[in-house]
Amino acid sequence: MKNQKGFSLIELLIVVVIIGIIAAIAIPNLLAARRSANEGSAVSSLRTIHGAEATYQATSGNGNFSTVLADLGAVNLIDAVLAGGDKSGYGFTYAKQDFVTGPTGNPATFAAVAKPLTNTGITMTGTRNFGIATDGVLAAEPLPTGGAGTMLAAAGSGASPSSYGSGGNIAVMGN
Repeated sequence: MKNQKGFSLIELLIVVVIIGIIAAIAIPNLLAARRSANEGSAVSSLRTIHGAEATYQATSGNGNFSTVLADLGAVNLIDAVLAGGDKSGYGFTYAKQDFVTGPTGNPATFAAVAKPLTNTGITMTGTRNFGIATDGVLAAEPLPTGGAGTMLAAAGSGASPSSYGSGGNIAVMGN
């Protein structure tokens, strides 16, 4: 018999099985870490929007908040990606109410909401919706299984300020 060097077929199959087991353990954790990072980015982006809106109101807005997120990007208060409405697996919606002077007047208000772009399946980009309003308080809403949740950026009217909703699952986050 010749002196053969190398691995046998059984040894190679054992290595492939071990690699498969490690991948089966690691991939779900990797996806969960990605979702968590997306959620952190969404919260940070909402805080950025809030600060940018305060700056816009005091400078370019003459007392009012921006009409759309792209207005904040146009004056370099937020980056172009966020100004486009989608960032890190989340879509951002925005609503505002202009101030009105006089006896029935109201202050300017705004609300912004971040929702996962994909909210079902293994490729879901987040498990919660997030919202922020003029007061700067962040709120989160866990997504129901296979659902989009009820959080929605709504413009105010009269004495009622803009908000992100008040559904039973929406809870204020620890700022």
